[in-house]
This record gives sequence, structure tokens and C-alpha cells, in this order.
Amino acid sequence: MTVGTKLQQTVASIESACASLKQFALDTNDQQAKQMYNQLAQTLDNCKSTLQSRMNYVQQQEPQYKQS
Repeated sequence: MTVGTKLQQTVASIESACASLKQFALDTNDQQAKQMYNQLAQTLDNCKSTLQSRMNYVQQQEPQYKQS
């Protein structure tokens, strides 16, 4: 498995986890839990952005890692 593939899979996993957290926030009436879920989702969004930037860099440096 290439670095590009691993990064792409990791970004997809983060997107899935983030969507789950956002859904948990919508499903709860507990305001403290809702805030926690939304904060965690924001943290994952930040992680995703960082990894996306890294993936773009890797693809520029090593075109063979570029995913279609």
C-alpha cells in the first residue's frame, strides 16, 4: 500500500468519524454532550485539513502517489 493510498484512507476514516460525531450531537438533548461532540468534530476537521495538505504535498513531490 502506498503512502498516498494510506493518507487517502486515513482522510476518509476521519471524515466518517467526524460525521458520526456530528450525528451524535444532533441526536442528544444534553447540551454539554452536544458541545463536546461538536468540539471533537471540529478537532477532527482540523486534523483532516492537515492530512489533506500533506497528501497534496506528497502528490506534488511523488506523482505516482496521486490518486485518481
